[in-house]
Amino acid sequence: MKFLKPVVVAGSPHDLGRQLGELARPMMDAYVAQSSAWRAVARWRGHPFVAELRRAAETFFPALVAELDGLAAGLGWHAEDVFVWNCRGELIHNAPDGCTTLAVRTPRDRMIAHNEDGDPHLRGKCMLVDVRPDGKPGFVSFYYPGSLPGHTFAVNRAGLVQAINNVRIRRPAAGVPRMILARAVLDALSLDDALRMLCDTPRASGFHHTLGCAGERRVVSVEASVARTSVLDVDGVSGHANHLIHPGGDTEAQIVTASSADRQARLAQLLPPLEGTVDASALWRVLADRAGDGLPIYRDDPNDPDDENTLATALFSIGDDGVAFEVREQGSVRFQQFVPADVQRPPALRHEEGHA
Repeated sequence: MKFLKPVVVAGSPHDLGRQLGELARPMMDAYVAQSSAWRAVARWRGHPFVAELRRAAETFFPALVAELDGLAAGLGWHAEDVFVWNCRGELIHNAPDGCTTLAVRTPRDRMIAHNEDGDPHLRGKCMLVDVRPDGKPGFVSFYYPGSLPGHTFAVNRAGLVQAINNVRIRRPAAGVPRMILARAVLDALSLDDALRMLCDTPRASGFHHTLGCAGERRVVSVEASVARTSVLDVDGVSGHANHLIHPGGDTEAQIVTASSADRQARLAQLLPPLEGTVDASALWRVLADRAGDGLPIYRDDPNDPDDENTLATALFSIGDDGVAFEVREQGSVRFQQFVPADVQRPPALRHEEGHA
């Protein structure tokens, strides 16, 4: 069995980006050659709206713009091409970024579990990265080649867990692109720090963020879009697909795909019976579900209507002193790790190449 081993990248923002770009370089040209999403975003080169997005990003998170410019250098691409690719959620509605997230908070457990649904062409080409920025906590994240880490699933060395769901906002605005904001959250030192960032930053489009942190009792569901930031505490077990579902979300124009609607409806069937009895094995079962009357939670159909398949599944068990983190691909364990909550130094992570 092949185990995932995180690739360590370290240094200044530009250095981090360059190393991430070098990791992606062997596969990016072949990927974009077949990608309709790339062809759609490439048409935005030179557009004034893209310049507005970059100005907002430089104002609020200049180090992350430097990461993107470094990523371009590592890829051997023009910086604008990398920037528009990382603004795909603002520029097009059909980017192949899906996902289903589960969250649990009970007196005994705090867990976040996540199906990472993306372009089927990237199956086996994504990786885990262990990112160690100068002066920041650092984090371990699932990494799509050519994209800033952070818009998938990750845990940082302050014990903060983040899992992201794409939401398809019809009317983007000048503001910080969502992938840059999601990456910025991974520099947060606490749950409150992350929430302040999401609430106080002008947003160009939207994501759903599920957040929890070692040593903190809360697990939260955050819909951060152009018009609003809605923060709900998880109580028991909850689930989120790829459209806004919090009270008031129906006031913002969005696209709800058939897959997202069907997955959310299936969660409404599967999750209530778990109240009071939920454990990690139940979360794995829900995220592997292919039953129900509609399109499935676990997605492996090459003809998926959103052009998305489940590339990996992660489960985070959040404790008082750190986070236990497991990744599976097609039902098989590929990675297990305990990430201590320690922001003083990048610890030698306790790594167990696990078993089912």
